[in-house]
Amino acid sequence: MQSEVMFAGFGGQGILLIGKILAHAAMEEGFEVAWIPSYGPEMRGGTAYCTVVIGDQPIGSPIIKNPTHLVAMNRPSLEKFVSTIKPGGVIMVNSSLIPDDVERSDVDALKVPVVDIATEVGSSKAANIVALAAFVARSKLVSLETLKHCIEEEFEKRPNLIPLNMKAMEAGIAAAKN
Repeated sequence: MQSEVMFAGFGGQGILLIGKILAHAAMEEGFEVAWIPSYGPEMRGGTAYCTVVIGDQPIGSPIIKNPTHLVAMNRPSLEKFVSTIKPGGVIMVNSSLIPDDVERSDVDALKVPVVDIATEVGSSKAANIVALAAFVARSKLVSLETLKHCIEEEFEKRPNLIPLNMKAMEAGIAAAKN
């Protein structure tokens, strides 16, 4: 089994962070993992993205043309990557910024207003955690318990952010189930 996840959005939306958290959670569960972040001018407002490859066998190549899943945090990212996702994958769309429907019937399209939800739980900056939690709840790539542990570890140097991110995680899970 191998799954590839493309996380994409504007620079500053925490795209690389949620990719790193998913990679960490998959490693905690004993999977082989590759995390390929995209650095450069993207971090100044352009499209930022990263790929996380998760497998139960050694990963032959971390470079993926057709990922299994997509987490799109903005419209340009959805437009750029939606056609590359394999049939049967999950496409999680930030409906706070992307009002469009996913024009594919061969994928599991999940629309979640992650910015609105994050604002409700305390800060729009937690939108990435809402998106990650909703995606993991739908895709089941890792357990939600492992995800929670890895989010807490990520923010252990800033413990004041842990309660906000736990609320964001719970709200993302609830949104995925609705």
